[in-house]
Amino acid sequence: MKRIIVLILLIGLSCKRSNNEVVKISSEAKSEETVKANNTSNENFSLAIYDYDGLKPLLSKDDGKVHVVNFWATWCAPCIKELPYFENINENYKNKNVEVLLVSLDFPRQYQTKLLPFLEKRDIKSKVVCFDDVDQNRWIPAINEDWSGALPATIIYKGEKRKFYEQSFTQEALETELKQFLN
Repeated sequence: MKRIIVLILLIGLSCKRSNNEVVKISSEAKSEETVKANNTSNENFSLAIYDYDGLKPLLSKDDGKVHVVNFWATWCAPCIKELPYFENINENYKNKNVEVLLVSLDFPRQYQTKLLPFLEKRDIKSKVVCFDDVDQNRWIPAINEDWSGALPATIIYKGEKRKFYEQSFTQEALETELKQFLN
């Protein structure tokens, strides 16, 4: 099953560009690619799109905060089920030096038709970025050498302390793991 998910990701990561301006965040291109919401009521909503080189600095900040990074997609049922738990962490722990980052692995061709309406409908407040990099043989083991590529997957880190989870969470389990980084 995990291999099927990786195969679906590989197939879906190639797409036709929309009429929006496109510039990727990577080591070569430092400006942000964004997708503007043109079919939702919030015309100003936009998402940054990263390749691995652009995303990498977000996975290793050393700013004294606890970072919770969740890899997910709108087509992943366990991801959708646990998404409210990350939203609760974002809301309840933002004053305790905790930052939540939701890294969407949705297919680029569905950013405007599926991802943006999904985020707006559910009123997602956590920071969301899109991840678009077809070289999964490079970035999956770079994120975690034991990661099969299956979703959901989560990293919780603070400075040098880091844990990777290839699983879905309950609210209680997520808070239990988070509290190990707060003490």
